[in-house]
Amino acid sequence: GNFGTGSTASAYLPGADGFNLADVRSVGQLDSLPQGVRGLVWVGLCQGVDPTFTSTVGPFVGNAKVFGFYLMDDPDPTGKYHPKCAASHLKAESDWIHAHVPGKRTFILLLNLGSDTAPNYSRSYSPANSHIDLYGVDPYPCTKQFNGCNYSTIGTRVAVAEASGIRASQIVPVYQAFGGGRYRAWLLPTAKEEVKLLATWRSFVPRPVFDYAYSWGDQYGDRALQGTPALRKVFSVQNR
Repeated sequence: GNFGTGSTASAYLPGADGFNLADVRSVGQLDSLPQGVRGLVWVGLCQGVDPTFTSTVGPFVGNAKVFGFYLMDDPDPTGKYHPKCAASHLKAESDWIHAHVPGKRTFILLLNLGSDTAPNYSRSYSPANSHIDLYGVDPYPCTKQFNGCNYSTIGTRVAVAEASGIRASQIVPVYQAFGGGRYRAWLLPTAKEEVKLLATWRSFVPRPVFDYAYSWGDQYGDRALQGTPALRKVFSVQNR
């Protein structure tokens, strides 16, 4: 599956470019997805299996359109950057989903505790301590710092994730498709740069369970996929 974030499910615009996995936050959004598109349900709690968790996830149990559950975005094992998210809480949540919604995947997007060139996932999350199925890895290689795209950051980030106990088959590539505006440190890749970015990713994770383009819509005065036809064409070819 190909995940296009930042779209509303009721008008799943990324579908025109071959994306077939949508971020959803309600059963209504999930049910409104067009045929052939499944939902990755946003949870974002990390408090373990408490009443809030079960009331959030429960309505999706048994819904065939569910692909899986996006348990946390950038969970912080240290508490330095975001409220501390204990691996044991993610483990409890993931175990509950595996028991009550069998066959559905659990997903988190890993927080890099280091830098672009020296990433760090130490004291982070792995299948052993969290029972999470899939892990988003998001090097955004096109920056003002690099005066363009430093593709080597992709392989470096993958290697660090693997060293933390995550298999390549569990890695979800997160592709840069934004730049400018409030994201002023990042540069929107050109179509040629995006092609190389995708090819570099494929050399490390050739057959991901799904992949993830960030982002579809403009959010903070930046430029993204929706308003960039040349990039949309690149992803349309990628998603065939």
